[in-house]
Amino acid sequence: MSAIYRMALLAALVAFGAGSHADTPGTLDTVRGFFANIDSLQADFHQEVIDSNGLQQQVSDGKVWILRPGRFRWDYLTPYRQQIVADGERLWSYDEDLAQVTVQAMDTVLGATPAMLLSGGEPIDKVFRLEVQPAAGATLHARLTPRADDSNITEIHVYFNNGILARIEAIDSFGNHTAFAFTNLVRNAGLDAKRFRFVPPEGTDIIGDTR
Repeated sequence: MSAIYRMALLAALVAFGAGSHADTPGTLDTVRGFFANIDSLQADFHQEVIDSNGLQQQVSDGKVWILRPGRFRWDYLTPYRQQIVADGERLWSYDEDLAQVTVQAMDTVLGATPAMLLSGGEPIDKVFRLEVQPAAGATLHARLTPRADDSNITEIHVYFNNGILARIEAIDSFGNHTAFAFTNLVRNAGLDAKRFRFVPPEGTDIIGDTR
């Protein structure tokens, strides 16, 4: 599975309990407040990709850094070393083994994805509809559905434990599930903007427009 596909879904994220609870303003305010008050974020992540038949396709581990608005970096450390870096204008997807980087304009790739959810500057209610869900294994579970009908992500599920984001799951239009579990999460500690500048190593094959 390519790095660009991984970011387009984050899926830049299994089945869920059926039904939903009535809208609880205080509960959904936890979700709104968390994403509204992020300036920066860093964490370790564990990612699993499950296809529409319920078969596990990939398991990855790495580190993520986010600086709002519009900058993030996902370093995949296992099983392969890859980087996905957004500098505010372009998305760089670098495969170390292939010595290849793909470059795309951010606004053509992200849309209503987990990457946008974490790094975007828009209020969450402007991009998604929010519903409280049964919170098995978490203290809060919310379902987010994109307001726009041009997203290949059909829904995102966010899980909080005691007000801290623990997990994001995304489902795409093909029925694939991508889940990110976060540990060692730190908000608003201050990050150097240089971390989000990608300079292709010498000899890297560049696919896309870097102008």
